Amino acid sequence: MAAVETPVRTGSTNRPTRARRARWWADVGWKYPVGLVIIFYAVFPLVYALSAALNPNGSLAGSSSLFRTIGLDNFAALGDTMYWTWVTNTLVIGGIASFGAVLMGAAAAYAFSRFRFQGRRASLTTLLIIQMFPQTVAFVAVFLLLISLGNVIPALGVNSRIALICVYLGGALGANTFLMYGFFNSVPREIDEAARIDGATHSQIYWRLIMPLVTPILAVVALLAFISAFGDFILARIVLTSEENWTLAVGMYQWVSNQLTSRWGLFAAGAVIGSIPVLALFLSLQRYIVGGLSAGSVKG
Repeated sequence: MAAVETPVRTGSTNRPTRARRARWWADVGWKYPVGLVIIFYAVFPLVYALSAALNPNGSLAGSSSLFRTIGLDNFAALGDTMYWTWVTNTLVIGGIASFGAVLMGAAAAYAFSRFRFQGRRASLTTLLIIQMFPQTVAFVAVFLLLISLGNVIPALGVNSRIALICVYLGGALGANTFLMYGFFNSVPREIDEAARIDGATHSQIYWRLIMPLVTPILAVVALLAFISAFGDFILARIVLTSEENWTLAVGMYQWVSNQLTSRWGLFAAGAVIGSIPVLALFLSLQRYIVGGLSAGSVKG
């Protein structure tokens, strides 16, 4: 008896496979090329800056290939400039502004969240309206105000690092207050009431109970305030006039402001080193960032 061969239906088996592949591509597959494009877009400028920093010729676009010539001449040349003075100024200004922003924002947010007083809603509305205006609107007013203050209190006038810190603190107070206000509202009031029953004062409740519970938003505000002060150029250029008081952004700009005498290699080397403090702070506070931003954005 002859065996009967059963024909293989290749078309019917390929259709489910093609359907699964199409479904996988529609659900997941398209994310891979998009992710690669985003990674390339984010990483390439950093790699290019590092290549320029290691280029002894000091040219930003003189070579068609990355890392064609490698040397540490640009990093060594930073010691012959006021680069490290600018780094110190930037770290001091950014650190104090960050610390002050946390203290002022937390105190204001706690008051708006826990106390009920006349003008509370109007004050919150005023802060919100002020944040709608761009910062550039206040540049001229800030400069004139510092000139007037300098005639009375020289430490708060133009070319003063203290004055620049005060400007940063005042400019960030509204946004920080609103960001912290939502997070403070997420802390149950029963904690305050239980502490008051045990005889705790408002100061003890604030420092020993509330502040440890809102650590994520404190870390977020500190990080944002530091990054804002660290990378600011316009306000620092307006307020600080002498070279020994310049911040890193203002000082490094002078290296590339003249098209004929641009020192792009030195600029790239300074940028690579200058990114380390921000990167280190971000990595150290990374575990607080997601929780702090998400809770502060949906509560209150």
